Amino acid sequence: MTSPAPIIHPLESIVAPLDLSRLFPVAQPLEAELGSGDGSFLSQYAALHSECNFIGVERLLGRLRKVERKCQRAGISNVRAIRIEASYFLEWLLPRHATAALHVYFPDPWPKRKHRKNRLINERFPQLVQQVLTPGGAIYLRTDDADYFAQMRAVFAASGFFRPIEPPRDLVAMLTDFERSFHDEGIPTLQAAYQSDAA
Repeated sequence: MTSPAPIIHPLESIVAPLDLSRLFPVAQPLEAELGSGDGSFLSQYAALHSECNFIGVERLLGRLRKVERKCQRAGISNVRAIRIEASYFLEWLLPRHATAALHVYFPDPWPKRKHRKNRLINERFPQLVQQVLTPGGAIYLRTDDADYFAQMRAVFAASGFFRPIEPPRDLVAMLTDFERSFHDEGIPTLQAAYQSDAA
């Protein structure tokens, strides 16, 4: 019996862009989730889209191990997980124009005003996203925090790199564990999607 494919990818360098051909045995369109949590979304979505490769990015090793267990139990071979800060991953590790889509679901809202500088999605974020998306690539955003949602929309509207789009129905229907809990409490999901205008 063959052992399951490793999901967690140890970084050999934190300054050199990833060699995607070494991460994935099959060359396919790439998508990435920034902040994968326990992998509930990533494992389900990757299972439905075997025609794509996926990278999950997460800071906490315990969460990455959950991603790995879920993918290995389900026999998913098109997912790799990397332990790194999401903004650093975009700026330094993900090759330029390498990914067709980015998923950012329920990032830490840092609700206190003095902590908002720590938010992932800030004025600089759209530029980092534009650098890694393929032409016509998309980013999908979800949050339960109205103030953070307003900031997300404002920075993408001001960037000049993106136009708003409707996310695919199958993507909207794929809920994260966070999302299910929020819906049980009557808290709605706020979501937006943008497509790169780069030709």
